[in-house]
Amino acid sequence: MKRILLLLVTLLLFTGCSIVRIDTSSIDNILNVILTKENKVFNQIGQGYKYYLPSDVAYIESDGLNDILYNNGTYYYLYIDAIGYYYKKPSSYEVNKKAYYYKELKTDDGYKSNGYIEINEKEGMYYLNFIYNYAKIEAVVKKDDINNAVLNSSYILSTVKYNEDIVKLMLEEDYFTNKTGKLKDYDNTSASEKFTLEKEETKEG
Repeated sequence: MKRILLLLVTLLLFTGCSIVRIDTSSIDNILNVILTKENKVFNQIGQGYKYYLPSDVAYIESDGLNDILYNNGTYYYLYIDAIGYYYKKPSSYEVNKKAYYYKELKTDDGYKSNGYIEINEKEGMYYLNFIYNYAKIEAVVKKDDINNAVLNSSYILSTVKYNEDIVKLMLEEDYFTNKTGKLKDYDNTSASEKFTLEKEETKEG
């Protein structure tokens, strides 16, 4: 019995996790619980950043600051805004009153930028656009998968941490301008456009 207790304590110490039960039936509740929790764990390291990838989400590939992730039939496009983080550039957005779901995300923590989550319906699919902590996730999901996508995205975005020294070095070495021209904020191709392209490629195949 003592050995089992010792093992459990050791696992908690090394993972840095605490057990939190979340009511996933409400998007508002998911956001309130995950984004207000101080998550210090990480298991994915990129160039100048790191984050926590939930165990059921698979890492597919990265081109430096854009990661492609996958879970249960859904691709997640993660964009890291290292330039925005370095210069502490505030997020800019317009309220979409016609969205299926929209919520502004504000924080008093100077480390994290304000952001928003917007979900729009088109042709029976739902387009998630989630900006928080100088990073963005886009995904296209079925209605039944919306809450799971928000849950996974919340874990990922809330745990993004930047290495300021590395980001500064990347700026000094023109890392952002040497990659196919001047890097703009995130990616110009929206999740809906990616989804359309994927459908077209599938038809051609």
